[in-house]
Amino acid sequence: MTKILVIENEESIRENIVELLELEDFETLSAENGKIGLEIARQSHPDLILCDVMMPELDGYGVIEELRKEPQTMMIPFIFLTAKADKSDIRTGMDMGADDYLTKPFTPVELLKAITTRLEKQATVQKLSQQQLDELRSNITHSLPHELRTPLNGILASTEFLLTELDSMDTEEIREMIEQISLSGQRLYRLIMNFLIYAELELIGTEAQRITILRQYQTNSAKTLITGQIIKQAQEAQREKDICLDLEDAPIAMAEIRLKKVVEELVDNALKFSSLGDPIEIKGFVKGKQFILSIQNTGRAMTAQQIAQIGAHMQFERKLYEQQGSGLGLAIVQKLIELHQGQLMIESPTSNQTLVTVYLPLGN
Repeated sequence: MTKILVIENEESIRENIVELLELEDFETLSAENGKIGLEIARQSHPDLILCDVMMPELDGYGVIEELRKEPQTMMIPFIFLTAKADKSDIRTGMDMGADDYLTKPFTPVELLKAITTRLEKQATVQKLSQQQLDELRSNITHSLPHELRTPLNGILASTEFLLTELDSMDTEEIREMIEQISLSGQRLYRLIMNFLIYAELELIGTEAQRITILRQYQTNSAKTLITGQIIKQAQEAQREKDICLDLEDAPIAMAEIRLKKVVEELVDNALKFSSLGDPIEIKGFVKGKQFILSIQNTGRAMTAQQIAQIGAHMQFERKLYEQQGSGLGLAIVQKLIELHQGQLMIESPTSNQTLVTVYLPLGN
């Protein structure tokens, strides 16, 4: 049974709404002020909240602000009930995460229609999330064994060859074989670490306290860290001449190890999906209270549908373009940026270009 919480300080209005909802077979909870309503929402996790704006103790804006801070309640559909119909007030509520606004007095039909619309929208979102989860499970099932076996097989085969043929090999052949073992080991190590990092980020995202702690760290010099990481990767790929850097310096509200991971994965993709000699343009600048980092490369572009479907263990067109990696890189970047209240945008301006833009909050 769908559970609806009604937070309304006027007793007659609150009782009328509750009675109407119960007649429509909804399970109801009610509270006479925002403070009590907030506690009920935290404990009961209703499917939808109807909330008055002007209330004692804690007003409607305060209620939604607190609810949107906590992972367990941040996605609950929220409808404001108010006698104030001023456009700026409505805009304020929407900016804080409200799903709808009903101006008093409203009819039972208007109320039920607003509730039905919000619940249907929530059901659609949940259905899409379930589809993505099912796809994630499928991708893990198919990609993980392959991704783990490939470098491991390389290590085992090379070491077996060394053990049997060592006496007949010269120094150069041995060195070449050891280098191959090292590369396979590094690939396997990075793959395992990415799985662990992604799992950790998923767990952090379910605990408000851990999210708060995560956001307390910062990188004091974005330019120094980003430049160092990019140069390191470009040198390893022997593509220093392809990198075009233009970075401002600023503090970023993200720990150095987390920011380095974001840069590492984005630059790795830019190198992987472009060819030797193709320029990779990387810019970083401050705008308002955000640091904006953009990475643009020429090569295989992504379609709008592929961009919308970015998720863990997702690789696009693998049959056409054989590539190494589990597809976790962008998912890790997306999760990190989301947890730090930033934004990730991916565009393909032309058929052979990809532009990734990251918006991150500035540090102190």
